[in-house]
Amino acid sequence: MATAHPATSDQSVALVGSGGAGVMTAGQMLLEAAARSGRYGLMTRSVGPQIRGGESAALLRIGTHPVGCLADRFDALVAVDWNNIARFAAEILLGPASLIVADPVAGEIPPAITGSGARVLALPLKALADVVPDGRVNMVALGIAAVLCGIPRAALDTVLAAYLEAKGPGSLAAGRQCVDAGFAAAAGAGLTLPPAAAANHVAQRWLITGNQAAGLGALRGGVRFVAGYPITPATEILEWLAPELTRLGGTLVQAEDELASMSMIIGASWGGIPALTATSGPGLSLMAESLGLAVAAEVPLVVVNVMRGGPSTGIPTKSEQTDLNLAVYGVHGDAPHVVVAPLSIADCLFTTQWAVHLAEAMQIPAIVLSDQFLGQANCVIDEPPALELLARRRVAAAPAPGYERYALTADGVSPMSLPGTTGGQYTADGLEHTASGTPSSKAEDHIAQLDKRARKVEGYDYGLHWADVDGDGELAILTWGSTSAAAREACARLRAAGREVRLFALRLLAPSRPAAFAAALAGVTRVLVVEQSHTGQFLRFLRAHYDLPADVRAFHRPGPLGIRPGEIVDAVERWS
Repeated sequence: MATAHPATSDQSVALVGSGGAGVMTAGQMLLEAAARSGRYGLMTRSVGPQIRGGESAALLRIGTHPVGCLADRFDALVAVDWNNIARFAAEILLGPASLIVADPVAGEIPPAITGSGARVLALPLKALADVVPDGRVNMVALGIAAVLCGIPRAALDTVLAAYLEAKGPGSLAAGRQCVDAGFAAAAGAGLTLPPAAAANHVAQRWLITGNQAAGLGALRGGVRFVAGYPITPATEILEWLAPELTRLGGTLVQAEDELASMSMIIGASWGGIPALTATSGPGLSLMAESLGLAVAAEVPLVVVNVMRGGPSTGIPTKSEQTDLNLAVYGVHGDAPHVVVAPLSIADCLFTTQWAVHLAEAMQIPAIVLSDQFLGQANCVIDEPPALELLARRRVAAAPAPGYERYALTADGVSPMSLPGTTGGQYTADGLEHTASGTPSSKAEDHIAQLDKRARKVEGYDYGLHWADVDGDGELAILTWGSTSAAAREACARLRAAGREVRLFALRLLAPSRPAAFAAALAGVTRVLVVEQSHTGQFLRFLRAHYDLPADVRAFHRPGPLGIRPGEIVDAVERWS
């Protein structure tokens, strides 16, 4: 008799199978059922760069508390088949306490999986599905996974109907019978059902991806024009925005390439409409020249860059934090702009909305550095508050005679006339210029405009949003972006063990804020810098812009292996 892991506050399960086997659908249904039963949860997907086929894995963590990252180990792995599983074995961490559920007819379990020492439970998934007319193995696997995650059968009914009812009553009936077969097989094997979480405030929970959250943040910030070219893993932002913009009277255009999409949003913004594009590393590289044009012409815009493994085409379906240098330094010349990074899936909403606000307020380009994990992971979150961070551009509604578009104001922001405004004509291009916009190569004009553009970002009041700082102690874990969730959980574990530790997660990467940074690190003598890159880009960035304590250590590695909370705890323990 096999027994499930002891009931804890969360359970982690991996569903694996060939492309087309339906494990992603089963995983998504499991996550939705978890949300409906009052739980939180997170699902990431592990796939290769192929268009179709190949092995795929749905990686889930379901708990009674908000979940921001994957756990250190998976409690269970449910395999529909083993084709090419070695491709992702390193991402599915198992241990002696883990359980592998597999169908013997699917073949021998690969050594990369059995080497973990996990227990193996053989169940006839295919035979159970074959008994049901039009039965699907992935629905049997869904039933087994629901037992392992403590999701009651009733919670799956609404989700099954939502997914299968449109395919006809036969499809829905087959799905229900296969799920029931999975529940029965799990019960017959001795797998016990952990207590279900209380369904508190279920109506206020959202099931959302970081890409969807970024799109919503853009709309809440006032964006009404979007142009973009599809690219993994940012395409879902464009797909989500297309109907929503139409509903709000806005426009989305699919451009012929990234250069065109950037030019389009510059034109739309110059015309007075807050504008945005979404891309990934290769696309951001192509946009660099036009970003410089937006800086010189002082045209506000937002670029959401969903990072992936690089360089070049790299690993499009895997996460990495390696576009930092490109985002901060990739524009030629002295070109001040804003770079921000969301710290969680839910924070993709706020940070993108904030980026629109900053771009419009300072008339500058703003880059949002999300990544594949944040963008494509699906997460159950509490409903975020609606914040009043709307686009507010300083506009010259009735320019006075001699209107100077680039007037040398105290804060560096000068009123921008919109096309067609009487008396508001000016030249907007990439050449250096006078206050009126006339091209100039004079040193005094160049220095004056450089100072003006720098004043905008250096003197702006970013408030408390620039970083999340939590806790106290002489040791600080310093991180950014998607690794913040793992670092936050690691800090919670360390504090529970009696260690004082400070979490310091940067949301504002550029411009630098030396005074605020120093205040946040007051009393800290040791810093552990955590990031997902091969060369330690974030640590090098910090050393270039900030004063760090003498005792600094780095914990970093590239994708596709995400950084887990336990690894950060271990790094702190080894240091201590």
